[in-house]
Amino acid sequence: MDCKTQHLSYAETGFFSKLVSDYLNEDAQLKPFYGEFPSVSAIGNAIERRKAVTTNRALLVRALRQQYSSVPASDEVTANLALLEKETTFTTVTAHQPNIFTGPFYFIYKILHAIRLAEQSKKSYPEYDFVPVYYMGSEDADLDELGHLFIDGQKMEWNTDQTGAVGRMKVDKALLQLLDRIEAQTGVWPYGNEIAAALRACYKPGCSIQEATFAFVHFLFARYGLIVVIPDNAELKSIAAGLFKDELQNGRSAAMVAATAAQLTAAGYKVQAHSREINLFYLTDQGRHRIERSGDRWSVVDTPHSFSAAEIIKEVDEHPERFSPNVILRPVFQEMILPNLLFIGGGGELAYWIQLKKIFEHYKVPYPLLVLRNSLLLINRRQTALVQKLGYKPVQLFQPLHDLKNDWVRAHSEQNLSVETSLDTIRQLYAELKEQAALIDGTLLQHIAALETNTTRRIGELGKKILRAEKRNHQDAMNQVTKLKAQLFPLNNLQERIENFIPFYAQHGPALIDLLYQHALGLEQQFVVLEEL
Repeated sequence: MDCKTQHLSYAETGFFSKLVSDYLNEDAQLKPFYGEFPSVSAIGNAIERRKAVTTNRALLVRALRQQYSSVPASDEVTANLALLEKETTFTTVTAHQPNIFTGPFYFIYKILHAIRLAEQSKKSYPEYDFVPVYYMGSEDADLDELGHLFIDGQKMEWNTDQTGAVGRMKVDKALLQLLDRIEAQTGVWPYGNEIAAALRACYKPGCSIQEATFAFVHFLFARYGLIVVIPDNAELKSIAAGLFKDELQNGRSAAMVAATAAQLTAAGYKVQAHSREINLFYLTDQGRHRIERSGDRWSVVDTPHSFSAAEIIKEVDEHPERFSPNVILRPVFQEMILPNLLFIGGGGELAYWIQLKKIFEHYKVPYPLLVLRNSLLLINRRQTALVQKLGYKPVQLFQPLHDLKNDWVRAHSEQNLSVETSLDTIRQLYAELKEQAALIDGTLLQHIAALETNTTRRIGELGKKILRAEKRNHQDAMNQVTKLKAQLFPLNNLQERIENFIPFYAQHGPALIDLLYQHALGLEQQFVVLEEL
C-alpha cells in the first residue's frame, strides 16, 4: 500500500478548539495550567521528576502478568513487562474506554502514537527504556457513547439491557448478532474473514467487554510490545487507597478543580469537566453509583449501601476495587500506578487534564507531559483519483461542502462568475456622487451611503445566484464533490471521529497497522493526510 503523505497544521483543518490551538502555540496564558510543553528536553526533565517518586513496580507487574495470563504470549510484551520492573523504565500512556470493537478510528491512532513516542524517547535517551501503555477506562458506564460503531457511514448499535460499568458487561446474543452484521459487510474484502475470526476469538459469549477489548487490542498490537492496563483491579487500586480515603473524608479535589475552572473561564476557555463534592463512584456488578456524604454518613446513591466514617475506611482497605475514580481523579490514579512521562489524549482530554494540575501537586504525583493525539485522514486509491480529477489540494477537503463546490466552479467554469469588477464600478460611482452632493448639501451623504449599501448587497446576492446557476450547469461534478465529502467527512465530522477501522483492516490486513505506524508522528503535532497511490 503506497501512500503520499501531507502534514497540515491543526488550525488549517478548522476542526479543533481554541484551547487546542493555544496549547500547540504554547500560549503564555495556558502555560501555568500544564507546566512544560512536550519536547525532547522536557522528556528529560520528566524523567528526573519521575525518578524522584517511587512506583510500586513489583505490584504493577504482578497484576499485569495476571491479566496477561489470559492471552497468547508475545515476546515483545513479555520483554516489556520485565522492563517495567526496572527503575530505569518509564511509560508513554494513552487511555480510552472499551468502545465495542474499538469504536472510532482514533482509538487506533492513540495507541500507535503511544508506541511511536516510546520509540522516539528511547532514541533520545538510550540509557533508559520506554514502554507504551494503553490504559483502559473500563469503568465508564456511558453505554450510549460506547455501545455503537460506524461501518462505512452506517451506525450499528448494541441493543442490550445490561447496565453499570461497560467494561463489566458481558458479550451477549445481541452483540454477537452485531458481529454477524459486521462480518457480512466486510467479509467480501481480502482480510474480512481474518478480522472477523479475531473478533470472534476475543468477543466470546459470556466474556466481559474489558476482557474482550484486552484480547483484541493484544491481537492488534502485541508485536509492538504494547502493554494494556485494566485498572478495574483490587491490587492496582490498593495503591490509591490513601487517595480514596482522603477524597471520601475531605473532598479536597472539588475546591482545587473549581479554582482552576474559574481561572480558565476568566481566560476565555470552556471548562471540560465538572467536579463533584466526592469524585468517586461505588462500583459493583450491580452498577456504578455516586457516593454522597451527609454529616457522618456516606451513602451510595440509588442503593441501600450506607457507611459510617469507620465503615467507609474499612471498605476501602478491604475492597479498594469497589471505588471507581471519575474523570477528576482517574488521571491521578493512573499516574500513581504507572511510571509515566507522557500522556497522549484528544482535544477534550487535554482540556480536562489542564484542569487537574493542582490535584497532582497536592498529592505529589508527577504531572505528565501532555501530547495531543495523532489525527489522520485516509484517502483510498479511488478517492485519491477523484480528488486529483476534481483538482483539489488535501487542505481544501476540510472546508464545508458549499465552499468545496464554489472552489470547483470558480476553477473550472469558462464563464466570468465574479461581480467584483461591477462592485468596484458601483463603489466608484457612489464615491463620485458623494463628492458631488457634499458640495451642495452634506445631509445627502447619509442617504447616498444607504443607497450604496443596498445596491452592493443586491449585486452580491446576484453574484451568489450566478454561482448557484453555474453549479447547476455542472451537476455531475457537484454530485461527485458531495459524494467525496460524505465519504471522507461522514456526518460532517472528521473521518477518525466516526468511522471504525475494521473495513480498512478487512481490505489491507495487518499491513494497515504497519502503514499507520510508519506514518505516525511523535512530538511533531501535525495532522496527517494519507493518500493511497
